[in-house]
Amino acid sequence: MHKEIVLPSSAGYNDISLGIASSSPKTAQEDLQLASVKTSFGRAVIFRRVPEADAAIWEEGLRHAACDHRYYELSHDSLGQQFDHYYLLLKDHTEKTRAIQPFLIVNQDLVAGLPGKIRQFMNGIRRRFPSTLVMRMLMVGSSAGEGHLVRDISTGGIEWVAQALSESLQAVARNFKASMIVFKDFPNVYRKALRPLRKAGFVRVPSMPGSRLDLHFKDFEEYMQTHLSHKTRKNLRQKFRKAAAVAPLKLQVVSDVSGCIDEIYPLYLQVVERSRYKFEELTRDYFVQMGRRLKDRSVFFIWRQNGKAVAFSSCARHAGVLRDHYIGLDYQVAYDLHLYFVTFRDIVTWALQNGCHTYYSAPLNYEPKYHLRHDLVPLDLYARTVWDWTNPVFRLIIPYLEPTRYDPIIRRFPNARELW
Repeated sequence: MHKEIVLPSSAGYNDISLGIASSSPKTAQEDLQLASVKTSFGRAVIFRRVPEADAAIWEEGLRHAACDHRYYELSHDSLGQQFDHYYLLLKDHTEKTRAIQPFLIVNQDLVAGLPGKIRQFMNGIRRRFPSTLVMRMLMVGSSAGEGHLVRDISTGGIEWVAQALSESLQAVARNFKASMIVFKDFPNVYRKALRPLRKAGFVRVPSMPGSRLDLHFKDFEEYMQTHLSHKTRKNLRQKFRKAAAVAPLKLQVVSDVSGCIDEIYPLYLQVVERSRYKFEELTRDYFVQMGRRLKDRSVFFIWRQNGKAVAFSSCARHAGVLRDHYIGLDYQVAYDLHLYFVTFRDIVTWALQNGCHTYYSAPLNYEPKYHLRHDLVPLDLYARTVWDWTNPVFRLIIPYLEPTRYDPIIRRFPNARELW
């Protein structure tokens, strides 16, 4: 393990030196630069925005991800009031930028996903100590969705990036007065590459998993016959008949919702208000910009009853996978129309008709997914405290704070063991 080398802590920066010389005028690039950390591999430089000179490196580093660099920029611009977004430029000894990793700073409640009794107990403590288990964190990843490691421009791989982050992030986090570093919601395909984090004191625990349905059938009817139990099939058919007996639903599929955002956004807010887990709250601009900036991948499904929008789903299609990210429902009719199941049927049918081989659903709402025979898609959290002396205690506590521990439905999935 390389030893971290840091510069003097001038101007209030801990373990970091300013990247701007006060005696000379600032260039446009320097105005975006906050600080830099000396490392064994070169430097890690913090920027508010990606410098124009490195735009191609930024784009290439996330080309492999379904939500590529455009999605991170969209999240930055539309959720900037909720999170502080930054970019870490990883430079080698020749001052060449080899990778640009996005991260954010957030104050996170560590007990938000725990059972109600524990939260009630903590609320009692917080009457006297309001900030108990609310920690300022540096999070590597996206403020709206899964995290990804960027690729190194020199090798095309992610191993160098993982090693560079494991060495530099403690100093970067201290600069922001963060108490914890978290790699947020990283798919388990990164586990091998992220081994340097374990050596650097990080502990890996499960995040709330996504789910996946492989579309190895010709239509929804065959799916019900070959994948679902007799009881579930019967239950679904009853739901579909009841929904059809009311005013019929009409499905609209579009890539841009700017013309109907005022109709569908309140449906999203209804779902957010009922959610036990709240991290980000998407804005109107998020959905509008999703269709404009990622028009080659964005797919919106909108269901209308008598012309009125009663449900929508925001999805992205990439490399044969339809990823269902966010849903909105009108709860005045959602249960009578069985909208969750109707929307699932229609989305899977569309995916089959449009050449998709996999349907991916975002985390939460596991009970219906269990009966619909989804497989879990493990997402990992890697975490450590900034200060070495507190980290051994944190490593003992964090397994009791991870939310999957308290969800009995998750443990019933056939591949639940993969979460660990």
